[in-house]
Amino acid sequence: MSKTKSTFFCQNCGQESAKWVGKCSSCNEWNTYVEEVIVKGNDKATKEDWRDFSGTSSLKTISINDVVSGEEKRIISNDTELNRVLGGGIVAGSIVLVAGEPGIGKSTLFLQIGLQLKQVRTLYISGEESEQQIKMRADRVGTESDNFYLLTETNTQTIFKEIKKLQPELVIVDSIQTLQSPFVESSPGSISQIRECASELQRYAKETNTPVFLIGHITKDGTIAGPKILEHMVDTVLQFEGDRHYAYRILRTLKNRFGSTSELGIYEMTGEGMRPVLNPSEILITQKEDELSGIAIAATIEGMRPLLIETQALVTQSVYGTPQRTVSGFDLRRLQLLLAVLEKRGGFHFGVKDVFINIAGGIKVEDPSIDLAIVCALLSSYEDVPLPQKVCFAGEVGLSGEIRAVNRIEQRIAEAEKLGFEKIIISKYNAKSLGKLKFGIEVITLGKVEEVYQYLF
Repeated sequence: MSKTKSTFFCQNCGQESAKWVGKCSSCNEWNTYVEEVIVKGNDKATKEDWRDFSGTSSLKTISINDVVSGEEKRIISNDTELNRVLGGGIVAGSIVLVAGEPGIGKSTLFLQIGLQLKQVRTLYISGEESEQQIKMRADRVGTESDNFYLLTETNTQTIFKEIKKLQPELVIVDSIQTLQSPFVESSPGSISQIRECASELQRYAKETNTPVFLIGHITKDGTIAGPKILEHMVDTVLQFEGDRHYAYRILRTLKNRFGSTSELGIYEMTGEGMRPVLNPSEILITQKEDELSGIAIAATIEGMRPLLIETQALVTQSVYGTPQRTVSGFDLRRLQLLLAVLEKRGGFHFGVKDVFINIAGGIKVEDPSIDLAIVCALLSSYEDVPLPQKVCFAGEVGLSGEIRAVNRIEQRIAEAEKLGFEKIIISKYNAKSLGKLKFGIEVITLGKVEEVYQYLF
């Protein structure tokens, strides 16, 4: 007989406790502990026969000097954006978690990637859809492959038996929340089930050197479901995000053991699946014939890629006692800081105005170098004077109103030049790093917010 054991888990962070407690000692959240029944079997033989992939279970201690170092072996996919985000391709033996809201396009993207890898034997495990549903989507994507196999199953015991027979070179699991291990009695999606299934797949990936993609769900507040425990177990965490009302989707890296965590992939959702966007600056800047106030173009950097984005500001007289501050795609506290700088250093009375900020295209930007563009958009809307169309901005604004230098300024200038801009306004402290470099675009260097105002208005 197997011995029954129940444990309490924190639903927020995955902390384990022998008894129920009100406040979690790890994440300090209240009322997050739930009881889960765990049944651990005594029969080791049955447990090992389907989970031992290496053929040998003897572990060997090795000196670090005996380990042969070299480049990680990578599978280069046909998807340039995925390669960029993963740091150059899919690393053999890596386990990648992809999270995103329901209906954002995770299953479509990875079905498409699996079908495009015609030289790689791919196994797509789905616990959410039938073979017919996946086939319908594959027909819509319009890519065919003889090396792509489907398995609709949730029991890990059956899955690993099929894996042993097929010997795939890439495994995609959609989704980790639907899998169920026979050694844990709680329901699929619970913390103990997710932990057990992820650890079985992690062991399989490391022992056989096979890359595994786990598609995961996110909770109402936007965090990855099956809390932080799942993020700690995997090598790479990708977040697939975007507004449903826009056609564009962003694949962002939150954790990456094999590359940069600041990379960004941009896709366009079409009727034939996800199309990688190779020049995002062109889609993020709207083509307009009339000159409009409150619009400024910022030269920003996401990972290794320079982007030109459109920042929009609207400043109106406040009707209510407390003026509104509304932002989309920008940090609200950063906006309040910039308004305080303009009030103190420039004498602009934003305290009686409603202020609305929007980053066009529905993307979120955290790069501080867009401060100068936001300030210029605010001043343009305040004065109701349009900015010249062929001018862009790159600079961080300090608390004393100075324009601070930003990194990788040459790439930003080159991107602006490529898209046909005639002038770029940057910090005078960046001028030293440029030296005697020649650009086909006029580079204007200014030191303070007041100087920018005098130059533009």
